[in-house]
Amino acid sequence: MARNKDASGLVAELFAEFAGTMVLILFGCGVVAQVVAGGALTTPPGGLGDHDSIAWAWGLGVTLGVYVAARISGAHINPAVTLALAAFKGFPWKKVAPYAVAQTAGAFVAALLVRWNYTEALAKADPGHTIKTQGVFSTLPANGNTNLPVYEWGAFRDQVIGTAILLMLVMAVTDLLNNPPGANMAPFIVGLIVVAIGMAWGTNAGYAINPARDFGPRLASYITGYGGAWRDQYGQLYFWVPIVGPLIGGLVGAFIYKFFIGRFLPAAKPEPPGRVPAPEG
Repeated sequence: MARNKDASGLVAELFAEFAGTMVLILFGCGVVAQVVAGGALTTPPGGLGDHDSIAWAWGLGVTLGVYVAARISGAHINPAVTLALAAFKGFPWKKVAPYAVAQTAGAFVAALLVRWNYTEALAKADPGHTIKTQGVFSTLPANGNTNLPVYEWGAFRDQVIGTAILLMLVMAVTDLLNNPPGANMAPFIVGLIVVAIGMAWGTNAGYAINPARDFGPRLASYITGYGGAWRDQYGQLYFWVPIVGPLIGGLVGAFIYKFFIGRFLPAAKPEPPGRVPAPEG
């Protein structure tokens, strides 16, 4: 009986991770499609948004995705978060792979919806479905700009640093032993963290900072006509960068928080592993 209960609990958590990540990508890839594909069709070009609107929509997507899933699964919506919580916060290791699969599946389905909804705009802006609009779905070094000499290893460095910042701050915001935001505001603050990273760390690699966010939509774009989805603008295999970089960076950021802050906090009853703090009462 206990085993069946555990299994049903895990299923619920995986559905929550799927749904939360799907919400994130609906807003994230959706805003990039509007700016890149829709903006290319306006006169003058680019009239439907800019980098700041992209950063804000991604941040709001994170906030809303966390609100969707937090009660059931903790709303990791990012394999780098799941891995870091397993390494440093007691999240069960046996759940890491299932969570990552659910997160990637949610991102994949959301990207398919964005691809379908923007079919006409993408076809008009980029009939060959090339690197020109690949950035709607997945990241590229220098956001596909060949005038900025950033290649896969420069982008890898960027992803390690950016995800380390993300996890260090997420650990701080969600640690009940520290001074977390009250009134269930943690998801909103986490969204602001993503906005800030997008505005400060978006040039070199598009701030994927989330393997599921990149791989799921990249796969969706590949099976719907983007034959070069696995490579960057220089023809190099690139898909591994926003997977491996964030996984390493997440561990680095969580370690930094634990070493410099977490181990000095006063002892108290810790929060459940991997959960967003819930208000008392």
